[in-house]
Amino acid sequence: MTELFITDTIIEDYKRNLKLEEKSANTIEKYIRDVKAFREYAKNQSIIKELVIEYKEKLISDEYAVRSINSIIASLNSFFSFANLEGLKPKTIKEQRQIFCPEEKELTKEEYNRLLNAAESNGNKRLNLILQTICGTGIRVSELQFITVDAVKRSEAIVFCKGKRRSVFIVKALQRKLLRYATEQNIKSGCIFITRTGKPVSRTNIWRDMKNLCKEAHVNPDKVFPHNLRHLFARVFYGIEKDIAKLADILGHSSINTTRIYIISTGTEHRQRMENMCLII
Repeated sequence: MTELFITDTIIEDYKRNLKLEEKSANTIEKYIRDVKAFREYAKNQSIIKELVIEYKEKLISDEYAVRSINSIIASLNSFFSFANLEGLKPKTIKEQRQIFCPEEKELTKEEYNRLLNAAESNGNKRLNLILQTICGTGIRVSELQFITVDAVKRSEAIVFCKGKRRSVFIVKALQRKLLRYATEQNIKSGCIFITRTGKPVSRTNIWRDMKNLCKEAHVNPDKVFPHNLRHLFARVFYGIEKDIAKLADILGHSSINTTRIYIISTGTEHRQRMENMCLII
């Protein structure tokens, strides 16, 4: 097998290849970050299969979540494929599908309302509307850029993400709020959620601003991040429609298996359903 040393040059070549494969900017950033973290662990050693397995075992011993480890492995395997070193690829960790989620990880509707109230009381109307837009449409935080004045006027945003195009409907109540906000801020065209310099608000700023609401809203900060608003949308929608295929289309998922992760019940709900079975006499 050809020796592999992870140099800056090969990382740049790999990055260019990911762009040619039309990977999203977020995916490219994550893959490169994971490869660089592994390079740091390797400390200029030639990459051999034993070293890769050792790194995988370290992630396990450091108590990384299985999903996180498998995500890192996916990044490394993509890199090894690019380097034509298929023999270096480690196996992902098999895990039984999760049947319920821990309460401390999922944002409730009541907590969401408290976050909205906290943003409003702080006078942060933009953040309040960002929360409502993500939770009211199910979009990713990176897709906020497609919530434009024109999109809001026609109550439908056309979103391009991960090589796919989909329509996102904007309900009337949200449409009215967003149009009123755009008028107040003198935003006549383009993205609605912008900074003072006119650039789209970054996910980093949104993340930070959400965390700053937690104390006043009395919500566990571990629950508060943009993607959990998307999860809340999914759970509420599925609770009404019970149509996982339609939900997958709305969220822009290629696989229903991904959508299942979004709608699993909490441990308390799962336990209550078992109690309601009344099978113990």
